[in-house]
Parts: sequence; structure tokens; C-alpha cells
Amino acid sequence: VQLQASGGGLVQAGGSLRLSCTASGFTFSSYAMGWFRQAPGKEREFVAAMTWVGGNTYYADSVKGRFTISRDNAKNTLFLQMNSLKPEDTAVYSCAVHSLPYSTLFYANAPQYHWWGQGTLVTVSS
Repeated sequence: VQLQASGGGLVQAGGSLRLSCTASGFTFSSYAMGWFRQAPGKEREFVAAMTWVGGNTYYADSVKGRFTISRDNAKNTLFLQMNSLKPEDTAVYSCAVHSLPYSTLFYANAPQYHWWGQGTLVTVSS
């Protein structure tokens, strides 16, 4: 299994970025996917998740209304559109695969995901 995240970078507060996560080595369309982030000196936290066919999405309260998770199962790719970025959004963002096919059980809990990408750094300047 490989997960390759990209799209991070440096952006000013109020700006936008779109993260991508390209997956291979498993049946992408059978698994819920999530985005998590980890800021320096802080624990990893849930950002967003989406069911295997994209019917349902879930967001952390801190990003709701600003971030949008989506997926293209034909291209085995997960996206995270991030708008109205704030300095507190600065972190390494990682995509992850839920441990069970056709399940979103405990979608906000990192231990529920068993394959992780390497992460992409997002830095938001004030």
C-alpha cells in the first residue's frame, strides 16, 4: 500500500490550498479515507473523513465550513480543499485508510486507520 500526499506549501492567512493523496496497492473504492494533521509539539488530530463512495463526510469543528474533503475513485485520489486558512492550521497533513472496508467506525480516531501517507506540510503565515 502506498499513499502519496501532495499540495502543501506556504500560504498567507485567508488563502487556500488543495491537498491530494494518491493511493495504490488496495481497493481504494472500498475504504473510508481520512485526513489528519499534526502541528509541532502537538498531538495528531482528526481533520476530515469520507465514506468509500463519498456519500457522507465528517469534519472536525475547527475546520467545518472552511475545508472540503472529496475523492475520485476512478483515479484513486483523495482531496482536501482548504479555504480561509488560519495560522493555527499550520501542520503536517496526512491521509489515511480506515482499517475496515465499508466502515466508518470511530472515523475520528487515528488508531482506527491502518495505512498512512507520509504527510505534506502546510504553513499559514499571519
